[in-house]
Amino acid sequence: MDDEYQTFDLIQEITLNDGSQYYELGNILMNGRAEKAAIKHLIKRVRIVQLNIPHSTAVRRYEAYINETYQVPPVDLDAWEVWDKPEGAIRDAYDDILKQNHVG
Repeated sequence: MDDEYQTFDLIQEITLNDGSQYYELGNILMNGRAEKAAIKHLIKRVRIVQLNIPHSTAVRRYEAYINETYQVPPVDLDAWEVWDKPEGAIRDAYDDILKQNHVG
């Protein structure tokens, strides 16, 4: 696993195998992991919907939560983990990011 702090600068649309979709923040590394997950049929597909998002207070708050709570999936991942967005400050930050970037 990569233990470095991940800085998010894009928004992806993830489609799970059941057809449900959600938006997730990421970067080129995380997009590569999602692409690998799609190739391995762990998810249906991923597409970048917004590049170079502003590094706002909401992004920094959500980014800190993800970095403290989750690890970067390994290169040879064998499962896809959907990151939880708990109610309160984290969910509010996530919703603000999507709204600020006209996504969703």
